[in-house]
Order: sequence, then C-alpha cells, then structure tokens
Amino acid sequence: MKREIIITADGSTTIHLPDWNEQYHSKHGAIQEAYHVFIKHGLHHFCDQFCHPELVSGSHKEILSKKIKEITILEIGFGTGLNAFITLLEAEKLNITINYIGVEGYPVSADEINQLNYSKALKSPNREALFKKLHEVSWEEKHKITTNFQLVKQQKMFDKVNETNVYNLIYFDAFGARVQPELWTETILKKMFNALKPNGILVTYSAKGNVRRAMQSVGYKVDKLPGPPGKREMLRGWKPA
Repeated sequence: MKREIIITADGSTTIHLPDWNEQYHSKHGAIQEAYHVFIKHGLHHFCDQFCHPELVSGSHKEILSKKIKEITILEIGFGTGLNAFITLLEAEKLNITINYIGVEGYPVSADEINQLNYSKALKSPNREALFKKLHEVSWEEKHKITTNFQLVKQQKMFDKVNETNVYNLIYFDAFGARVQPELWTETILKKMFNALKPNGILVTYSAKGNVRRAMQSVGYKVDKLPGPPGKREMLRGWKPA
C-alpha cells in the first residue's frame, strides 16, 4: 500500500495512505489532535483525579484514597510514536512515572521516521534524540527512556491483547472504523475493558454511535466530549470500580 508523508494543518507531519484516504493522525493537526484527545482528555484527566487528588472536590473525592505516582498506559496503534513522545514530555512536567506499552502490528519504517518533524513542531529540537530512541529500541523488551518514562513496544495484532486489570489508561488510536471496522467491535472493546484496572480510562478520537454503544454494552461508562479540530465530538470511557 502506498504511503506518503504529509503536513497537517498545525504544521506537524503524519503518514497518509492514499488507497484508504486515511491518515495516522488528523489532517487538521496531528499534534493538536494528540494533545486534545490523549493528553487533555486522557492523561491529564486521569492525573487530575488520581495523581493529584488534592485538586478534586465534590462527589468524586471519596474514591481517591491514594495518590498515584506511577501509571501504566497502553497505546493501541503505536504508529509514528507521536502519542508516546508527547506523553514522555508530559511525564516530566507532571513529575510522575509512566510505564508505556505501545502495540503495533506494522511498525513504521526508519525512512518514514526520519521524515517526521515532531520535535521541531513541538519546539523541542533538543529532544529529537529521545524521539528517535523510541523507535530505535528493540521490540518486546522494557527500556528506560528517561527517568520518568519506560517503554515496551509489542508487535502484534490488537486482538492479541489479553491482559486483565493492568492498565490505568488506554489510548485507542486505531485506524478509523470506515477502513477497519473490525477494530471497533464489542469483542475488541471488551478486551480493552478487561485490560483496564478499576477506574481506568479509555480515550479515543472516534465519536461514532455504534462505537459508543459497543463501549456501553461491554461495561464502560461513556462520556461524549468536544472533539479536536475538525471533529465535533470524541469519546471517553471509564471502567467502574
């Protein structure tokens, strides 16, 4: 399948698949989408409640008996490494330890990685070596990338995720249901639900009604949230305690 590096609306790159008319990230802004969906409504939302419980008030406070200093994240669709790279940068700002597991069936090539401009677009040119390291380290092994960030890359299909009660947060960043509907079924979403710890969160850019209903049917409590640029809504589900 033909693959092209393109510039998205916020100046950051992504990979475009012309045969599918599909991108690894939103053409309206790869970095903007990553921050909005996975960082703001995923990582920051989780940490506001559980890493910094002193900031929470009201009805949620009684469930926050422990301050979490180390969280485990599963990314479904490691792809270009953009979500992992931004999460690495955020781990330092939040002063937490993140164990990051990135699942990818078809790793991006070294030539494609060299054409991605994320450290420049994020105004972090001194972190380019760290971005490259995310891709250069071996698969199926744990690597300490920074003091705050450990990475395991797993090359496998998404239906091979079979863990139970392991992850605090899941970034569900698979290709869209228009081109790969089999990745958005109750079967796959149930695997993600099982893999989450109680009070764990799954975030995704998708807002399709059938995806929301599938999430609800397997046990998630689902919120519809404002979407990133170019999308009206997105979904966030959490696993009740």
